[in-house]
Amino acid sequence: MTVVVKIGSSSVTGVDGLVDAAAVGKLAAEIVQLWRAGKPTVVVTSGAVTAGVAAANPAGGRPTDTTTLQALSTIGQPRLMRVYDDALSGEGLFAAQVLLSLPDFGARHQYLHARETIRRLIELGAVPVINENDAVADDEIRFGDNDRLAALVANLVAAECLVLLTDTEGLFDADPRRSADATLVEQVVAVDAAFDGVAGGPGSAAGSGGMASKLAAARMAAWCGVRTVIAAANRPGVVADAVRGTPGVGTTILPRDERLSARKAWIAFALPARGRVVVDEGCRRALVEREASLLPAGVVEISAAFGREDPIEIAAVDGTVIAKGITRLGSDRAAEWLGRRSADLPADLAGELVHRDDLVVLTGAAARPRSPRGTAPR
Repeated sequence: MTVVVKIGSSSVTGVDGLVDAAAVGKLAAEIVQLWRAGKPTVVVTSGAVTAGVAAANPAGGRPTDTTTLQALSTIGQPRLMRVYDDALSGEGLFAAQVLLSLPDFGARHQYLHARETIRRLIELGAVPVINENDAVADDEIRFGDNDRLAALVANLVAAECLVLLTDTEGLFDADPRRSADATLVEQVVAVDAAFDGVAGGPGSAAGSGGMASKLAAARMAAWCGVRTVIAAANRPGVVADAVRGTPGVGTTILPRDERLSARKAWIAFALPARGRVVVDEGCRRALVEREASLLPAGVVEISAAFGREDPIEIAAVDGTVIAKGITRLGSDRAAEWLGRRSADLPADLAGELVHRDDLVVLTGAAARPRSPRGTAPR
């Protein structure tokens, strides 16, 4: 089985912003151990922008405008890859650069092509080292942080485990930067929202994520049946311990009992929604409890326009998003038949707005996680 390891900017760059060869070397040595144990490992790495800032040394320090940051990423990316390649080649493997953007996951044929390319790289004995394709991603098609990208990659390759390496030991029951009594949470049920309030913001000036983004990524992975471990990058043997499930290595987020199919995971997490409908209570129950198709009869409002075969969010009347799916009708045609029974629809109209095969329920009865093994500090 494959392992996906994501490492953040603050863990691969030094205080000067340059790529930390010792940190990358440590990670490379641990990855090699997994490969030799028959567990090919994919790396999702941050650090290109930070390395680019350090190399170009722009006046005024790190800029904030997207265009300059994208330009700096193209300066930092080869520097980052050079260190990875040197570290891995010294261990008998070599690095394969893979740059991905959201459209690579949004179009089904691109998604499948990316999967086959990564699989082929692994067969060739190359370690895929993945980063967001910052140079071409605009604000509307960015992942925003590499935690989400790592979760999507974990689903893409049907990973056994997703390891999110950061500069803290894991998730705490309070912000350790503000509370000396903060305690490490060793295990969390994937859909448990109890810790969102203590996740905090970005962990460092170099990074774009933070604990909240890691929890969100872990929940995405959990829906895909992937166990996630959030742990400190500088911990000796952290990757192997995370994969083995060694107690105390960090925070483990448990997966659901049932792994979403690759296609449904693609619908749920890789496709950005292009519209939204609101459904009544009876329809909500049918979707959540019986995993029924979405019929026009249950829709009470179209709150954002969409086209035929677009991905949309399906919300309850209180605004909670309960499902996501691909439509069989555009919003202009669907609006003519809201609240109508299927028997009233014209013969040329699809009987379902979203067929159950194209629909993923994201809450309620269909979202039960695996039962925890052991106890988690609360």
